[in-house]
Amino acid sequence: MTGRRPRRPVSGVLLLDKPVGWTSNAALQAVKRLYEATKAGHTGSLDPLASGLLPICLGEATKLSGFLLNADKSYRFTCRLGVTTATGDAEGEVVTVRPVGSLSRESVEEALRRFVGAIQQIPPMYSALKHNGQPLYKLARKGIEIERAPREVTVRELRLLRLENEELECELCCSKGTYVRTLATDLGEILGCGAHVAVLRRTAVEPYDAAGMVTLESLRERAEQGLAALDAVLLPLDSTVAQWPAVRVGGDAAFYLRQGQPVLVPRAPPGGWVRLYRDEQNFFGIGEILDDGRVAPRRLLAHGVP
Repeated sequence: MTGRRPRRPVSGVLLLDKPVGWTSNAALQAVKRLYEATKAGHTGSLDPLASGLLPICLGEATKLSGFLLNADKSYRFTCRLGVTTATGDAEGEVVTVRPVGSLSRESVEEALRRFVGAIQQIPPMYSALKHNGQPLYKLARKGIEIERAPREVTVRELRLLRLENEELECELCCSKGTYVRTLATDLGEILGCGAHVAVLRRTAVEPYDAAGMVTLESLRERAEQGLAALDAVLLPLDSTVAQWPAVRVGGDAAFYLRQGQPVLVPRAPPGGWVRLYRDEQNFFGIGEILDDGRVAPRRLLAHGVP
């Protein structure tokens, strides 16, 4: 009788290029199986319709995944003009069909500028938000609509790349919680013709961009070469917070930090979150600079994790 292969405590970050048609959880489970990992998590769902960057945290990296959940995201998306759908994307039933008319690049860019900055969005019914413990999309499939409060999100940049026939393609950088489908629907109303998302691809999750992405197909090829070939494409744990300043402490200070006690670090940066290193290279967690200049531990990694 053949037993299950033992899992291993591998740690690191994989920048997966999620394919269209896959749920984020299905992609996560496929990666977890290939790596034979004991623990894995992703950093914010992508709809099955969407492709692109899905950072997957393995092992101790799961302790840092929350920082990626809160990070800014970038997308490239194509809107189909003149057609609205129940879901705001190409998978939903058609609700309205309207003539597009003559749209100039200038008029579209003027409409896009109305979405830049802090804006209010009403979350779509076809979303994973919960009402009384049940995801909204399950209620929507039953024909039930719940009143949703608007939420404030921030659009850092929204740029028109292409306007052609009944399609427009845009590049977007936004805060967490921004619904691209809602943005496309609202844009369609401003343009007077309606719209839905036909193609959606995530290109960045701060601090990562698309340059380091790997596909499931390439991972399967690497798996045939052995686990070392898979591990070679993992990014180090501190890459999740590479934009924060580094604080290096000696053995005694590291000991007290691991006991949950703040320590005084000479020449520590003023305020905010920091990466913690024992001596020069050994990353062991996240800290926060207190008002009195001490460094307090906030999220620490297990001993012996590289």
